[in-house]
Amino acid sequence: MRYLLIFFLSSLICFGQKTKQEAIDSIDFYIKYADIQKLNNNYKLAISYSQKAIKYAEKSKDLNGQARGLGNLGSIFLDLKKYNDAKESLTKSITKLKQLPVSSSLAINYYKMGLCFMNTEDYTTAEEYFNKSKEIYDNLKIDNNDLLNLQIGILYKKKGKIEEAASLFNSIISRGSASENQSTKAEALYNLGTIELKNGRSNLAINYLNRAMSLTNKNSLEQRIKIFNSLSTAYDKLMKIDKAYFFLKKHNQLKDSLASLNSKRLGAEDYYSFKESERMDVFEQMSKENEAQQKTNKFAKLISILAIALISILSLLSLSLYKNNIIRSQSNQLLKEKNLELQIAKEKAEKASQARAEFLSTVSHELRTPLNAINGITHLLLEENPKPNQLHYLNSLKFSGNYLLTFINEILEINRIESNSVEIEYINFDIKKQLIDIQNSLKELATNNNNEFIVEIDENIPNHLISDPTKLSQIFMNLINNALKFTKNGEVKVIAKEVSRDEKSSTLNFQIIDIGIGIAKEKQSTIFDSFSQGSIEINRKYGGTGLGLAIVKKLVDMLGGTITLESELGIGTVFTFEVKMEHGCDNAEEIQEIKKQSEYSDEVLKGKHVLIVEDNKINQMITKKMIENKGMTSRIIDNGEIAIEIIKNDNIFDLVLMDVHLPGINGTIATQQIREFDEKTPIIALTAISLNENREMLLSFGMTDVITKPFEPETFYKVIAQTLEETSNS
Repeated sequence: MRYLLIFFLSSLICFGQKTKQEAIDSIDFYIKYADIQKLNNNYKLAISYSQKAIKYAEKSKDLNGQARGLGNLGSIFLDLKKYNDAKESLTKSITKLKQLPVSSSLAINYYKMGLCFMNTEDYTTAEEYFNKSKEIYDNLKIDNNDLLNLQIGILYKKKGKIEEAASLFNSIISRGSASENQSTKAEALYNLGTIELKNGRSNLAINYLNRAMSLTNKNSLEQRIKIFNSLSTAYDKLMKIDKAYFFLKKHNQLKDSLASLNSKRLGAEDYYSFKESERMDVFEQMSKENEAQQKTNKFAKLISILAIALISILSLLSLSLYKNNIIRSQSNQLLKEKNLELQIAKEKAEKASQARAEFLSTVSHELRTPLNAINGITHLLLEENPKPNQLHYLNSLKFSGNYLLTFINEILEINRIESNSVEIEYINFDIKKQLIDIQNSLKELATNNNNEFIVEIDENIPNHLISDPTKLSQIFMNLINNALKFTKNGEVKVIAKEVSRDEKSSTLNFQIIDIGIGIAKEKQSTIFDSFSQGSIEINRKYGGTGLGLAIVKKLVDMLGGTITLESELGIGTVFTFEVKMEHGCDNAEEIQEIKKQSEYSDEVLKGKHVLIVEDNKINQMITKKMIENKGMTSRIIDNGEIAIEIIKNDNIFDLVLMDVHLPGINGTIATQQIREFDEKTPIIALTAISLNENREMLLSFGMTDVITKPFEPETFYKVIAQTLEETSNS
């Protein structure tokens, strides 16, 4: 009985050990424990368990298990920033997964490969892997767009595609607030913050960065380090030194903590031991393969003897091909060097062009604020019945202000066209009426130079066509102005005729003919270049920016037309351009609406109370005076923060005039915050608009309309009147 009991207990112990061994010795077990060790920051054991999973899968010939183990090992190396090792493991995993039905595991590995190439700054290859991952997720109908869009957005940002990047980041932060999405949204907000910081909008950048920080997990040290660093930079640019120093200190503290944590993850000796173990495994595998190879060598010897004979025959042919290849390689190498030189030259030219555009945009933008003061004060003085001996000086000042405004507008216009910020509008209009209106508006200029100004219009031209009348007007005004300016005691003729027509469209030919000073042959090839004129003497005598013809050429190109020039010194000049336009219709309602929009009544303005948000003292005085001249009352404040509080607590205003560039929070952010509690009060933006601003961008913050500085009084009053009338009717 005693021996029977011992036998029973022994059997039970053995059976229990076997069951336990079977439960532990599995792929799922090893991968699970590898992940646990990663969470515990013990990367040495994480690597060990991943290796065990791979070996177990190889032993059991489990292809999916091998792929999982290799993918897990690749993830570990990615965390450790061992990108070459990560690529090697992930490549092996992908190779095995391609032999199996398509699964999310393959998409995950493509995504991790993309991260590896991102960190090694190979952005083109990274984008290819992200696209492969997205394609698989889409086919499997798995929504993982936020994670992929984040990385693609970062890629676009690295490549300088800022608008595309910002669009993807905004799509991420606009989605739901699931907990697993918080880190992704935080990273998107951080990247939006750095974009705004680079664009010089520090307040907006701080807004994004603070939102990113609120979503960041406290364990995400790398993410928090980046955010603290950017916050420090943003506050430094705003000259808020205390806050800049506070976040810089936070940044350095976390950076030290992360460095300490990384040093504990996997020591140099542990990594060397792993690589040595891996090398020994490879050596062992190679030894087995060599044994198998030796068995086939005997058969290979016979084949080798036969191959030698064949090789001897082919060697003669190869020698000839070798010489040809050397010549070809040398030619290819020379071609590569030339291509590289051309690429470097192209990049330098693009950088120079960008620097020029940014400089001109900044200069034109900064000149608008003082020019608004000059034009505004001149207008006010002319309205106050100046003395006759002062009138000449004021008119001269007004002329100089308008001349400088034209110069600035042309700089901004050429920059907008070159940066592809100008879009073509297709509107139904009467081109015959447009030409007659232009003739009437330029009669005074023609009379000043004792010129006869003739407009000849082909009767066959349809009354209504579809194109962009604003851009056509720019083209006509520039060309006719030049003709009238450079001709004295002569004749300027505009001829418009239809040269071809089909069922839907007509091709029109326009000629602007003068008998003025003409253009020298050697200057005609560059006359359409920016800042180009016939000569320095012409510039001094007649004035001008040298931008008018450059704008004309680019606008004609945008309209799909062509422009040519014929000229001879002392004889005159003929500019000819052709544009194809679709046929329009006589839309009386549209014409009436346009006419209605151009009119306003002073009665709409009287008695209205206006809040003026403006920090410039001169502009405050001008705007207040112009408001009061129309029977309105006003209150002036000089920053956005106070504007928000006043409108929130005591809104007695019919209208707000909001300067965009204010100290503290700018006008766009102030408007955005006001719209959170007040959607009705009309807010009109006052801005010295720059290349990076446009009407649509300002309206997106909640602005009702936009007035550009320096503004013409008539335009100023018309926009205010129309805004007040629309508000009262809504």
